[in-house]
Amino acid sequence: MSDIDKDSEIDLSELVKKLWVKKRFILKWSLLGLVIGTIIAFSIPKEYTATIIFTTDSKKSINSNMGALASMAGINLSSSLDEDVFSPELYPEVIGSTPFLQNLLNINIVDKEQKINKTLYSYLEEDQKSAWWNYILKLPGILSGLFSSNTESENNNTTIKNDKFIPQKEMNIIKLLKESYSINTDKKTGVSIIEVTMQDPAIAAFMADTLMSSLQKYIIDKRTQKARTDLENTEKLFFKAKNEYHITQQTLATFMDKNMNVVSSRFRVNQENLQNEVSIAYSVYNQMAQQVQMNKIKVQDETPVFNVIQPAIEPLYPEKPKKKIIILACGFIGFISSCFWILGKNQLLLKK
Repeated sequence: MSDIDKDSEIDLSELVKKLWVKKRFILKWSLLGLVIGTIIAFSIPKEYTATIIFTTDSKKSINSNMGALASMAGINLSSSLDEDVFSPELYPEVIGSTPFLQNLLNINIVDKEQKINKTLYSYLEEDQKSAWWNYILKLPGILSGLFSSNTESENNNTTIKNDKFIPQKEMNIIKLLKESYSINTDKKTGVSIIEVTMQDPAIAAFMADTLMSSLQKYIIDKRTQKARTDLENTEKLFFKAKNEYHITQQTLATFMDKNMNVVSSRFRVNQENLQNEVSIAYSVYNQMAQQVQMNKIKVQDETPVFNVIQPAIEPLYPEKPKKKIIILACGFIGFISSCFWILGKNQLLLKK
């Protein structure tokens, strides 16, 4: 064994001896760390996480009957089969957008014990618990807000209203809401997972369902928007063609009734003209009827299907805080800190 190895063994044994001599000091600091960790762990409010797992069936398929009907109506749907404007990869961007979050703030929430019956905005503003040190950190801001409240109220009276402006208070609530949920999508399987974390387990499950239904409604509305617009325009043209067809029918019937016993070339020419108008009006009417049915099928075909694999269930146990980890981590920090303190102090004494 070399001299370097002997020196390292001697140094290590000396360090252990120095720490063992101060074992009571180390034990006190370790216990102090455990106590501090316990205070921190039990001061953090409990948070519960509700989870929804779902898939989106957005594949568009046209069977033979739809293809035949589309060709009869003069509509080609094959070019739009592969279009997917709102793919599952974009869901995080959708639910993270400010307009989407603002719509969620207006929903009414009710907990299991009927103690909370208010909007989500009011709940996030008034009923969120915080650790005691957060109130201490917010104290300077509260005091400064009291002194500046008068000047702010005067400025608000002269401020021009702007629909695109969002007050700072509302932005803070939106940020808090945005941090309370997440959505992740597996590109290979197409499975999406929504997780909502709230301080109340019933509200966490309620918000998971609400977020799922809001996302579903938003995606369906956006994806079928063009198809629904085409259907509305086609229905207007259909009713117009139907009305014109009935008018030409009535005109022909009236002409035939008035000239029932008339036999002349002029009568036959007028009769043929009116019959041709009826035929043309019927042809337009029939074509528009086919297009209306085709567009109805297209709207249905454009509508994605959300398959829920795991519905939201009220969680029984809190997800946060991890009390054991916090307590053990603080105890370990106390142990390491005391060891470094002892060794550092001894090094200073040796140098002197």
